[in-house]
Amino acid sequence: EAMGGQVLQCTDCDHTQAHYFGCRDRHCPQCQGRAMAQWAERQQANILPVRYYHVVFTLPHRLNGWVQLHPEVIYRRLFQSAWRTLRTFGRDPKRLGGEMGMSAVLHTWGQNLSQHVHLHCLVPGGALGDDGRWRGARSHYLFPVRALSRHFRGHLVSALRQAATAGELHRVTRPGDVDDQLNALMATEWVVYSKDCLEHTDTVVRYLARYTRQIAISNARILAVDDHQVTLRYKDYRDRDRRKQLVLDGEEFVRRFLLHVLPKGLMRVRHYGFLANRCRRRRLTEIRRALAVVETPADAETATRDAEPTYTCPHCRQPTLRVIGTLRPTNHRAQRYRA
Repeated sequence: EAMGGQVLQCTDCDHTQAHYFGCRDRHCPQCQGRAMAQWAERQQANILPVRYYHVVFTLPHRLNGWVQLHPEVIYRRLFQSAWRTLRTFGRDPKRLGGEMGMSAVLHTWGQNLSQHVHLHCLVPGGALGDDGRWRGARSHYLFPVRALSRHFRGHLVSALRQAATAGELHRVTRPGDVDDQLNALMATEWVVYSKDCLEHTDTVVRYLARYTRQIAISNARILAVDDHQVTLRYKDYRDRDRRKQLVLDGEEFVRRFLLHVLPKGLMRVRHYGFLANRCRRRRLTEIRRALAVVETPADAETATRDAEPTYTCPHCRQPTLRVIGTLRPTNHRAQRYRA
């Protein structure tokens, strides 16, 4: 209320509610909606006319404790290991023999706000060879997932061992814990998911966009709050995707929420290979030329700058909430800020 806001009304069921102006923090459940839409539009403008793959690299839960102690170290190594795994497979002359591209989004939570660290990656299915030719992937899973998972495991464990030797894991103080953990991790199978999304690339882009500037829970999933408990809605993937309710003590809810607040300055979204920011425009032009595609660049930022934000009605679940009025800020600092 302190920041002021808008009054929204559903055009279908006439439900009315307040939508307060936010803080623009990247961990706020309601902020950054327009920036998220702009990101999705930019990615759509860069889509190539090739098969795309949705690849997910999952961090074993044994490392959750280390993530809480050294999130900046673990997340950085996770990004690096995922990309180097794909780059190694893409550079292999027996596979694609060229430079690949990858856009990766860090996702740290499950539906019940538990810690579940993984990378969602959107990968164009092919590589640009040194001869300027495009070499497309033909498989529906890009590369064998077991081979991917074992290479990813080996690279990340090696990177964590080097980080420990360099003193970057100094908060892990229990004697022998580093060697015990890393040896145990090498003895287990890691999970890597890979599937083509030829028919629904746009859907995957929108799916990834939801996690670029939002946090583990949205306001719509919070059903009730009192002085002691928070009730939220979640989807139980282990029970046939059934929707359930979860009641958490206030302290436990805050604890779970804070698990997903990223270290200051850490980028949740990263681009690699021919999609890296420093060379993306030039490389995409070369690839389209190799594919004999006429380039028609779109000004995604202009297309979304003036778009009216849409809100989903919590009653009828339709994107039909419209602005019907404004709410003035209730404190003087916010009024000066809004002015």
